[in-house]
Amino acid sequence: MHRLALGSLVTVASLLSPAATPASATPPQHLPNKATPHLPRPAAAPHLPSKATPHLPKPAAPHLSKPAPHLPKPTGSRVVGVTSLHLKDTSRPDPWVPSVKMRELMVSVWYPATSKGKRAPYMTAKESALLLKDGGITGVPPGVLATTRTNAYTDAKPRGRKRGLPLVVLSPGFKKPRATLSAIAEDLASRGYVVAGIDHTYESVATQFPDGRVTTCVPCEGERDPSTFTKAAKGRAADVSFVIDRLTGKGTWKGAALIDRSRVAMAGHSLGGASGLAAMAKDGRIRAGIDIDGTVPPNIPDADLARPFMFLGKPDTYTPGSGRPETATWEQAWKRLTGWKRWLLMTGAQHESFNDLGPLAAQLGLDTGAQVPGPRSWDLTRTYVGAFLDLHLREKPQPLLDRPSPSHPEIKHVTP
Repeated sequence: MHRLALGSLVTVASLLSPAATPASATPPQHLPNKATPHLPRPAAAPHLPSKATPHLPKPAAPHLSKPAPHLPKPTGSRVVGVTSLHLKDTSRPDPWVPSVKMRELMVSVWYPATSKGKRAPYMTAKESALLLKDGGITGVPPGVLATTRTNAYTDAKPRGRKRGLPLVVLSPGFKKPRATLSAIAEDLASRGYVVAGIDHTYESVATQFPDGRVTTCVPCEGERDPSTFTKAAKGRAADVSFVIDRLTGKGTWKGAALIDRSRVAMAGHSLGGASGLAAMAKDGRIRAGIDIDGTVPPNIPDADLARPFMFLGKPDTYTPGSGRPETATWEQAWKRLTGWKRWLLMTGAQHESFNDLGPLAAQLGLDTGAQVPGPRSWDLTRTYVGAFLDLHLREKPQPLLDRPSPSHPEIKHVTP
């Protein structure tokens, strides 16, 4: 099997080093007719790796004979619906392209549904092609991720009682589209949650809008230092608050009345997880949060935070006392967390083991270097994310969050 160094591209720390600029996509119609401006090139952060991020090797040959990739079946009993929303925040300009006078977002909403219908796509072919190109993967069909079989049904009728469903907001990693957290989203929806996954425009290598426009990643073009990611985390916090406003208000989504506004949480992968701390510090409606393998930018949170929070990561990067710069960011944030908190590590994981990309890569015959198999990493991630949310949004006791579980020996409980 060909070895794929996928995980090396996606930690916040490694992304601060020089990286290849993604190929241009169809420019947004509202942008000026000139190249997207590069961000300033500040000096490299002293506590972060200085070497260039390696390109991904190409698989030896296309894997055209393999069946289409697929997401794992949800563990809950409910049918899952999903709808896509194109939201516009006219109260602020885009933080990355100030000439765009509003913040446009694409949001997927997964939810319990009454019946099945047309199976939803995973992502568009253009998004798939740009995501694979950014990773340097050319030995598989460029649109292969768009063929991924999901378990959700497009625009199915929502099911639930008024104010009966908790809301969970998901934020993907830097450069990654919202689709990469679909397995978590589908699973939570099957168990009675409404889940909103956000594409943070100009931070993903590809976001396609309903009119066909495709935006690419602006801060990916050039070197980055911690201030870039502090800016991104705070911008994502504003995105999250706006999405909560719209989903719980009238006229945006037909299932809005089903959402219990008093039970809102946030989870995210990589920068998306770290952004949860920024969002919770800004928005008191978010009762609990999870950072999944995400290095925390400086000064986030900037004050003590008493609401529940969980770190879930890999030992190679986040073992307390290791002296690694990534670990130090968790240790610093840990001191600010004054309420219920946990620090869990998944043995054998790589960075993409926690989202869909690692397991899907394995289905395509690509080796990410993870020791934990893709189906198992999906199972572990969904189990612990679900347990955390059931505890803090539904007040259901979760012993596996209090002590090691014989059924989940890969998960280690640690205390800094």
